Amino acid sequence: MIVDCGVYADGVRRDLAKEPETVAQAIGDDTECFGWIGLYEPSEAEMTRVQELFGLHKLAVEDALETHQRPKVDRYGDALVVILRTLWYAEAGDAVETGQVTVFIGPRYVVTVRHGEGAPLTTARAELEERASVLGHGPAAVLWAICDTIVDGYEEVAEAVEVDVDEIETSVFSPERTSDAERIYTLKREVLEMLRAIIPLHEPMESFAHAAVPLISREAAPFFRDVADHVIRVSDQTEALDTLLSSALNAHLARVSVQQNDDMRKISAWVAIAAAPTAIAGIYGMNFRHMPELAIHWGYYGVIVLMLVICATMYAFFRRAGWL
Repeated sequence: MIVDCGVYADGVRRDLAKEPETVAQAIGDDTECFGWIGLYEPSEAEMTRVQELFGLHKLAVEDALETHQRPKVDRYGDALVVILRTLWYAEAGDAVETGQVTVFIGPRYVVTVRHGEGAPLTTARAELEERASVLGHGPAAVLWAICDTIVDGYEEVAEAVEVDVDEIETSVFSPERTSDAERIYTLKREVLEMLRAIIPLHEPMESFAHAAVPLISREAAPFFRDVADHVIRVSDQTEALDTLLSSALNAHLARVSVQQNDDMRKISAWVAIAAAPTAIAGIYGMNFRHMPELAIHWGYYGVIVLMLVICATMYAFFRRAGWL
């Protein structure tokens, strides 16, 4: 669907009909303004409608309609196409969900195509419209607002995942027996999804910050430096989380191995304690007619006492050795 259409001049929004045709006509009549059209999970017909109005490249439109694209920046003539991955955290299942925002930037227009529930651009648009001095930089200001909103979302997700990682560390090193391998694996997979969205943005944000890309003026470039710094920070934080999860998994597996060794030592100790009386009872249960001590009146009681003494001695030995 078409979410919003706006025409801006000198950092101020004009009150016009929210239709792509109105935006195209306005920027055709006034060379000092630019338009911003926002679409959410548009149909092919809606994308074709906007494509024809603003001359969007066919290949870029195909990428915008297909989700799960890799974050990238492509240039088509005098226009740029920026694809960004959005992230949001779902408490149920420790899941990091992903979406996509494609931004078409021309000299006098911006078209955004969003897929997924993450990083709604309505707030970014409203905040940008309140900052006329920033919006005065034209389409570059819109790109900055979108990048800033999405990267801020990365930081929120990283903080939520960090809480889960802290819980796992506490569980792994708790005195109780826990089974954390499955949750650790799940979080590592989600962290990998985060890195796939964040890492490819390093180079584009640095290019924007140094005005090394067309349509990003030197006056607008400083705004992207802050975004580039945030990308580096959240990237380092996410890589640290991945390292912590790997360490937690190794610690969990090592602890499971130690617990299994403890269990085997306890089993072995009890088997050894039970073996002594079993051996004695087996010997005297062979029913031979001529055996030592068979004629002794207190022989039965003596054997019972001997079994108890041997068992108690072995128990004390294993207890002192830490096997029991």
